Amino acid sequence: MTQYFLIGIPLAAALAAAAWPDNRTRPWLLPATGIVHTALSLWLLVSPPQVPAGAWLGFDPLARAILPAVSLLFLACSLYGVSYLRTRSERSNRVFVAGLLAAFGLMSLAHQARHLGLLWIATEAVTFASVPLIHFNGTPRAFEATWKYLLVGGTGIALSLLGSFCLGYASLQGGGAGDLTFAALSAQGVALSRPWVLIAWVLLLAGYGTKMGLAPMHTWKPDAYGEAPGMVGAMLAGGVTTVAFAAVLRVRAVIDAAGAGREAGITLMVIGLFSMVVAALFLLGTRDFKRMLAYSSVEHMGILSFAASIGGAGVWAALFHIWNNSLTKGSLFLSAGNIRRAAGARTVDEVGGMSVLTPRSAALFVTGMFAVTACPPFGPFFSELLVLKAALSGGHGMAAAVFLGSLLFPFFGLTRLVFAIVDGRPRTAARTAGKLFPETAGVVVPPLILLGLSVWLGLATPSVLHTAWSDAVAQLTPPVK
Repeated sequence: MTQYFLIGIPLAAALAAAAWPDNRTRPWLLPATGIVHTALSLWLLVSPPQVPAGAWLGFDPLARAILPAVSLLFLACSLYGVSYLRTRSERSNRVFVAGLLAAFGLMSLAHQARHLGLLWIATEAVTFASVPLIHFNGTPRAFEATWKYLLVGGTGIALSLLGSFCLGYASLQGGGAGDLTFAALSAQGVALSRPWVLIAWVLLLAGYGTKMGLAPMHTWKPDAYGEAPGMVGAMLAGGVTTVAFAAVLRVRAVIDAAGAGREAGITLMVIGLFSMVVAALFLLGTRDFKRMLAYSSVEHMGILSFAASIGGAGVWAALFHIWNNSLTKGSLFLSAGNIRRAAGARTVDEVGGMSVLTPRSAALFVTGMFAVTACPPFGPFFSELLVLKAALSGGHGMAAAVFLGSLLFPFFGLTRLVFAIVDGRPRTAARTAGKLFPETAGVVVPPLILLGLSVWLGLATPSVLHTAWSDAVAQLTPPVK
């Protein structure tokens, strides 16, 4: 029963936030929920429950391998959120706090969903719960970003729903009884109708790939990440995208069991490398440091897809990279949010010298940049090294070369922009705005904690995580019949 509290507690807290009368104390529901949720998820990580094979919902090995990382990210963002919302006292935070808690509860539901239909419902509910979070600033650009998020996301909703129907029909054509749990679909194996399986895979990859922000379905990301508050961008990049990637992994296991694993692997590899190349090109040219984070997210979703395409060792490395991406991207978004509010602008033409105005946030921003570009001793260095090793061991030499090249150019793009922002003399507008932004512990400690966890994860990965990732790989690679 404990695993159900991971869903129920955030949703109950969302209802409480909607009814809470005081705008000043309402944000404290965020860290209160985050502490309880993190404690429960880490407890279940260490002592995982038994999940019945036919259960629609459960803390299974894949949920165990991913959900605690999302929980840690939410905890850091919730601690940050108390200080952030205090500085935004001119706006009511009722919808924002309730929406963030609801989205978090629905993420927990999606990660534990073991039924194709339930997974779709939970994933799309996360999308709708995120809408008021993106629109929180209430500017015309935020309004435009929200509509783009809805329109492009709506396309993903339609494609993933159609793909779910096709996979269900493949089961019926293969003599199935209409059981859409992933365990039952995988058990049918090669009895699933192959043409319908392939059609379903293309549609589901496109649909959930849109949620991940894989190129060319990534067009919502720069606007949404650029206009949303930093803590919302962190949850989108390190939380919502993991829901979609977990969905891809679950569907991929069914496709593998149906005997179409080669086709699935090729498409994942191509779209993963393509996303990395597209992100690299945009990172070399963008001048907006919040949009820069969006393109960095596109790159890392490409890394996850490329790793998952390789199979066993690659999936293990992808699960490792999910943790690293959530921690480092969270730190970057939070520190970028500090700089954005202190500078009053977000392009390199308007922002400079932030190491003078916000020395702590600037230092965190630079450190986070090195972390997300896989510089040792941060976790991404080790997970990306494992992805490369898996690619070479699997005989994908050319793909590994493209992978390496696609890692090099984003480094140039990120360093170019980050150092232009933190170095030099502060711009006139930034000098005025920066004096009004205090770097309190509430906005500095959370990103610092996330960076510390990234270093710890890279240098001393706990054995319990090794076990969790190995169990998830075993779950996702059922024997082919």
